[in-house]
Amino acid sequence: ALAGKPQIVFADEPTGNLDSRTGGEILAFLRAGVRELGQTTVIVTHDPAAAAYADRVVFLADGRIAGDLTDPTAAQVADRLLEIEG
Repeated sequence: ALAGKPQIVFADEPTGNLDSRTGGEILAFLRAGVRELGQTTVIVTHDPAAAAYADRVVFLADGRIAGDLTDPTAAQVADRLLEIEG
C-alpha cells in the first residue's frame, strides 16, 4: 500500500502486535514518509510511546474531541489519557 507513495496514510494500531523494537522501526518508517515524502499520516493508537512520534495528537472520548497536544512526549500523552479517563 505504501509503494505508490500515497499522500495520506491511515494506520490503525500499526504497532499493536509487535515487539517494541519492531514497533519502533515501523513508526520510524512512517515518520520518514512524513519527513521525506511530505505524506500525512493518521495513526489510531492507545500507546503513548507510539503517539509521541506524531507532530500532533488528538484525543477522542465518546466520539468527541477531548483535547490535543503539539509535539508531545510519551509522558504528556499518558498524563492526558489519565486526565480524560479520570
